[in-house]
Amino acid sequence: MGTVWALWLAAFVGAFAILEGYAIKSGRATLSLSTWRLFQKWPLIAVVFGMVFGGLAVHFFWHWCPAGSVSAG
Repeated sequence: MGTVWALWLAAFVGAFAILEGYAIKSGRATLSLSTWRLFQKWPLIAVVFGMVFGGLAVHFFWHWCPAGSVSAG
């Protein structure tokens, strides 16, 4: 199963590299420029991104099982 995730991650990184290379070559907006423009237009979206990624970090890396959860048993 680990091989499947490694291949998926490699495909994701490869697709990102291809899209960024295309954007740089053609003079289009890269991911960082698009992100900057988004945050300029809607500043609070940065807070939403922080909440989402913070929630995912807590979900994946904080090893705590509340009472009544399936893992607490």
